[in-house]
Amino acid sequence: MPDLPVSRALVLPERELHWRFSRASGPGGQGVNTTDSRVELSFDLAGSPSVPEHLRARALDRLAGRLVDGVLVVVASEHRSQLRNREAARERLAATLRGATAADPPARRPTRPSRNAKRRRMDEKTRRGRIKRLRGRPEE
Repeated sequence: MPDLPVSRALVLPERELHWRFSRASGPGGQGVNTTDSRVELSFDLAGSPSVPEHLRARALDRLAGRLVDGVLVVVASEHRSQLRNREAARERLAATLRGATAADPPARRPTRPSRNAKRRRMDEKTRRGRIKRLRGRPEE
């Protein structure tokens, strides 16, 4: 299989992807007992020379809960064929790394409500208070 493009700044060479195959459960009837269609794709994120240092640090921080000794493992077993599961695992790995290496959104600039917005808010509170007062017992 060819190299795995994750983003413009990151392409994973095929030689750094490690595949494992095993028997999958689920659809497939008797064939599921004989074919190794479940796919585990692992990628050594911490030790990969192809990941730029700033992207590696960001991804290691964001994926800390999913990594085992710096290795990210993705499993695919939803299809009956090993080839389709391989494609699903590759896409899942790329999507995970794409999300983990994406830049942070710009920080929100705090704003203050305008004078008219404050006045409208207070008028609405007064109006709601009047409505609620009408729900009480009638005054004598």
